[in-house]
Amino acid sequence: MTPAARLSGAIDLLCAIQNAPHRPADAVANNFFRERRYIGGGDRRAISTLAWDVLRAWRRLHWHLRADLRYRHEDVSPRLLCAAMLHFVGQPLSSIQSLFSGERYAPAPLSEREMVMLEALEGQDISSEKQPLPVRLEYPDWLHPYLVEDFGDRLEEEMRALMGAPSLDLRVNLLKGTREEALRRLRREGFQGEPTALSPWGIRLEGRQPVTVAALFREGLVEIQDEGSQLIAAAVDARPGQRLLDYCAGAAGKTLALAMTMENKGQIVACDVSRVRLDGATKRLRRAGVHNVTRHLLSEGDKWAKRREGQFDTVLVDAPCSGTGTWRRNPDARLRLTEEDIKELCAKQAAILDIAARLVRPGGKLVYATCSLLGAENGKQIEAFLKRQEAYTLLPAEKRSILLPEELRQKALFSLTPHGFGTDGFFVAAMEKMSQG
Repeated sequence: MTPAARLSGAIDLLCAIQNAPHRPADAVANNFFRERRYIGGGDRRAISTLAWDVLRAWRRLHWHLRADLRYRHEDVSPRLLCAAMLHFVGQPLSSIQSLFSGERYAPAPLSEREMVMLEALEGQDISSEKQPLPVRLEYPDWLHPYLVEDFGDRLEEEMRALMGAPSLDLRVNLLKGTREEALRRLRREGFQGEPTALSPWGIRLEGRQPVTVAALFREGLVEIQDEGSQLIAAAVDARPGQRLLDYCAGAAGKTLALAMTMENKGQIVACDVSRVRLDGATKRLRRAGVHNVTRHLLSEGDKWAKRREGQFDTVLVDAPCSGTGTWRRNPDARLRLTEEDIKELCAKQAAILDIAARLVRPGGKLVYATCSLLGAENGKQIEAFLKRQEAYTLLPAEKRSILLPEELRQKALFSLTPHGFGTDGFFVAAMEKMSQG
């Protein structure tokens, strides 16, 4: 594809994302490219990169393009956002204008109004001290008090780290081979990766690399999983022969890691409220060579949980949450999150925790995790839970997982952030249910 055709593709993709405001951008993009199989891998990456760059700079781009009072309340189109993004990554305006030629596969020519708005960007940096802090750091205005409370003086550095592009992390499936073997095979197939600093099973690749076409991925030797997510599985410390419940399993990413640490011995029950997600887990489980997992679809009025009270050695609750810790990967989620969402999610998390608490056997373990940065969903949620559930206490130091690095093993609950650990944002709390008698 020509540069102009790639630009058209990015504009069309952003239009598709805007037209599906309640769907995650990555799901829209998957469907977008599935319907355009003629677009090759390199072109897909170029189109996605520009679209995601725009999503990551959404508030700043709008701030610049609406700086002129004449345009303060006008809609800003995806084509104008793409043009502005190209300017801020270093393309001269004359070069950008030439891409909007209106010729075959190229976007229509820029209008006089669009040219005036773009010319006003000359000499500007995308981030400016004149921008309000939530604009400069790309988060909703209403979220500011939450972040100040949670991060204090670290707010700017934490949120700035959340604005960058993430790495691509893999988890080696020890059921099929070692990390050293996976690294050798990756290099033979042209991928450059290094062992992760914190996860004992992780490999980090920089940038967007088409690892899903690699033979070792198709064979199940590696799975795509952020290092922070791998550390949740490490905190669970699942052992061979145990009976575990992954209560909010989704597509089974962490279930796979738990089965690995259990060496396929024992039993894992993977539950979720979404049949689509559970059905999607089947292929992943098969590819990974996992055969100690059963799946259960949770539904309203379901008596399944009540009949299994006190039966599990460990219950993992990877709770539905705001997803603020994943904003590097899902920058569009910043635009959809509302304060009402936080209130509803906190109530849902508390209800799930109370159900899960009954499923743990006396002396067993409950692990709560989110991919959120917000204390309301994390530390405050656990503090309230421990007050409600007197049978539970934070897991004592001698029972914490040796799979975790020492700095994390010292804490029964810990938070990971892109700034502090180079991972997505996660929170983990490990608790113990006191034995009877």
